Formats: sequence, structure tokens, C-alpha cells
Amino acid sequence: MDCYACRNNARFDELPPRERIAADDSWRVVHDFNSALPGWLVLLPRRHVTAIAELTDAEAATLGRWQVRLSRALHEVTGCAKTYVLQLAEAEGFAHVHFHIVPRMPDQPADRRGPAVFGYLDPENALPDAERDELALAVRAALAH
Repeated sequence: MDCYACRNNARFDELPPRERIAADDSWRVVHDFNSALPGWLVLLPRRHVTAIAELTDAEAATLGRWQVRLSRALHEVTGCAKTYVLQLAEAEGFAHVHFHIVPRMPDQPADRRGPAVFGYLDPENALPDAERDELALAVRAALAH
């Protein structure tokens, strides 16, 4: 199995802040590596799951709480007007269930709203590691209070 999320879950203690914003026994929060949009978070199970129906009751019980807490933290850190919560898990090597928690900024152009937000996933213009680490630490701090 070639799973990006599982490879990183296996080396959890070595991960930089951008790959380990927050975690519990069931979930890990990361900053997307391809995003040109600051604060694009990804919430993923700590075990390999390829469909939402495969989540345990314990994982499902905390999923909504994580989505709301991350949305609140993004509002505090980025000033976003709202967040989008998206789940597809179809790309090659990325079938591991994951939820995109994406800030929608007040001044976000119309052509980057709704499903068009995926236009920000642009490896050539992705945020540098240092900026993603800085955002990760700010989100971690926001989650702490």
C-alpha cells in the first residue's frame, strides 16, 4: 500500500509542525502541502481508512468536534469569514480518508469560492514550509484556548 498519510502517521514524532498541528488517538491535523492558501488544513485518521463508513464510533464521535474546533481556530488565526469542509479522498496515493478544512476569506475572489477553492491547490505556488510551520503553530495556540 502506498499511502502518504500512513507514511507520515508512522513517523509522527519526527514530523515538523506543519504535519503535526494537533492530534489525539484518532485524528491528526496538518497544513496542506500543495496549497497556496494560508490555513488550508487537513484532518485525517491516524489509522488507514478509505471510506467514511469505515470510521469507528469513537472516531466518528470526535470528527464533528475537530471540524468545529479547527474552523474556530482558523477564524481566529486567519480572519476567515467561514470554512469549507470537504472530503473526497480519490487522488492516487491519497485514498486515505481526509477532510479539508479550508478558510474562505472575506475578500476571496468569486472564482475561488465554493468548489473552485481547489484552484488554490497549486504545487508550483504552494506556501513555503516555514510559512506553513508558522501557521501551524498559530493554529495550535488557538486550539489551546
